[in-house]
Amino acid sequence: MTDKVALITGAARGQGRAHAERLSADGADVILIDIAGPLPPSVPYDSATPEDLAETAELVAANGRRALTAIVDTRDHDGMCAAVASGVAELGRLDVIVANAGICVPSTWDRVSARDFQDTIDINLVGTWNTVMAGARHIIDGGRGGSIILIGSAAGLTMEPFMIAYTASKHAITGLARSFAAELGKHRIRVNSLHPGSVVTPMGSERMVAAMADAAESNPVLRPGFVKQLIPDSIAMPEDIAAAVAWLASDEARYVTGAAIPVDVGVTGT
Repeated sequence: MTDKVALITGAARGQGRAHAERLSADGADVILIDIAGPLPPSVPYDSATPEDLAETAELVAANGRRALTAIVDTRDHDGMCAAVASGVAELGRLDVIVANAGICVPSTWDRVSARDFQDTIDINLVGTWNTVMAGARHIIDGGRGGSIILIGSAAGLTMEPFMIAYTASKHAITGLARSFAAELGKHRIRVNSLHPGSVVTPMGSERMVAAMADAAESNPVLRPGFVKQLIPDSIAMPEDIAAAVAWLASDEARYVTGAAIPVDVGVTGT
């Protein structure tokens, strides 16, 4: 990844921060985008802050690489295009896109409001589309090919109860990646989706766990799928997902495209 440039959304903390740390450690400069502000009121965990985003940039700098930050809501198509264009103008190129930003709102089907459903689809799906649309042309213009990685979820390969909007949005990510892979392949751009299971991030806050438990009381037969791990007593960390991102971003995965790759301790295999 030496001297390549990667765009990462949801970069202020959690998996996004881990991706930034890993790719910069591997030699890449990075464009870091995050909403760094209030999330929809239905989201049961705290929002990232501008200070979180600045801290990610500092960690990149500690790896000896450049980091440009922008506070943008990925739902804002024009804002995304402007931020990415500015970053590419300063860093000189774009090689990798990691569309990582997303939210999760656990609830029973009949307690999901129209607004809650729309917010999840807009951030997880439309925001991912905006990210690719803002960056893909810059990779094409570079003429060197590149890699686009859409962060899905194990829920996008199977199903996670009490997460209808989230599951729908992440299934859509799988199709989005395959469709982009088909059309961008002629530019030597690879597009894949990566599907984590449970990962230790701020999304897994006490309020999030409580919301999941509350929803599960409505139908105890539906055990959460993410607990069905094939390797017992394993806890995925953001760095584990970042390792897979780094592989997909690198030339070692140069013939991998249109794939939906789980990093979920086997929960989608049960």
